[in-house]
Amino acid sequence: MGKTVRIGLLSGIFLASVFLGACTTADLAFQENETQPELVMVSQDVAGLPDLYDRVNPAVVNIQVRLANGFNLEDEPGQPFGSAQGSGFMYDDQGHFVTNFHVVDDVDEISVVFYDGLILEGELIGADPDSDIAILRVIDPPENISPLALGDSTTLRVGESVVAIGNPFGLQGTMTTGIISALGRTLPSQAVAIGGGRFNIPNIIQTDAAINPGNSGGPLLNLSGEVIGVNTAIASSDRQFSGVGYAVPSNIVNRVVPELIENGRFPHPYIGIAGVDVSPDIRQAMDLDTQQRGVLVIDVTEDGPADDAGLVGSTVEIEIDGLPATIGGDIIVQIDDMPVGDFDDLIAYLSESTVVGQTIELTLLRDGEFVTVELELGERPTN
Repeated sequence: MGKTVRIGLLSGIFLASVFLGACTTADLAFQENETQPELVMVSQDVAGLPDLYDRVNPAVVNIQVRLANGFNLEDEPGQPFGSAQGSGFMYDDQGHFVTNFHVVDDVDEISVVFYDGLILEGELIGADPDSDIAILRVIDPPENISPLALGDSTTLRVGESVVAIGNPFGLQGTMTTGIISALGRTLPSQAVAIGGGRFNIPNIIQTDAAINPGNSGGPLLNLSGEVIGVNTAIASSDRQFSGVGYAVPSNIVNRVVPELIENGRFPHPYIGIAGVDVSPDIRQAMDLDTQQRGVLVIDVTEDGPADDAGLVGSTVEIEIDGLPATIGGDIIVQIDDMPVGDFDDLIAYLSESTVVGQTIELTLLRDGEFVTVELELGERPTN
């Protein structure tokens, strides 16, 4: 009998509760930052890796926390009771450090450990469970450390070489290498929707660079030393790396972090629907073209943006493969000028190209006719 593959978060081996509960297979523009420093390019081959490590590693930190609940689901030998750890990296020269939300969620104390052993207190100043990104601030960080610049994750290609630096199993300053294995994956976020489901993080980077518990919040870098992602989770049957790791793309980080620094939170755009990809069974049941793609609107949230815009949910009950299903609603086929092939396309566009309060145009297939509606985006509600 085969093993079940789980999606597990990477905040340390000592944070078993997060691995087990926070990132399961649940329901599921690039903006230039003027504070980001110029980077000196290094050699694009393996011979340049030692130089890259020497330059980047000082900006990568070990995040050690004391859990607010005072205990772990699994007591790890040799570790302080109620402790956990992950990774992070220096974002700017104002003492801001990026890490994962799940590394610092619900903790009492945060320590930032630098490459040379210096330990400083960290303060959580901004958190976004929807993207699993958080910002820490350290007073008077070492002056000899340079922040890491963010790259443009929209330019990435499968097969590109990447480097991960972090603290797997608490082993500080560990460097691993690999390639980008796939692009455009999705992961359940840490944000719980009203009703109990989870929103998804779009455009996740998949890599085979070895990352393990403790790497969470650390940088995934290109060979120029730019951060192209934040290591967040692995797919594994035994909580250890099996060749499939996931990173939140840098463009989401670049979009979210300035807002977290300024306001402590990031408002995510929201349409207010439940929907599914148009499958072959749905095409057949609704008598659609055999090549028709899009997102079938199953339900419209009462008094939400989609409801105000007049979107129509599904009301016709059928069975697909012996299971109940509902069809007959609007099918979203385009948002502004971007075609919508599936739900991932929809949430990726909302996450990277829109803001709360913006008016978008949706092209819908309704009763065999294409119609357009304008919709003002609201803010995503969460529990």
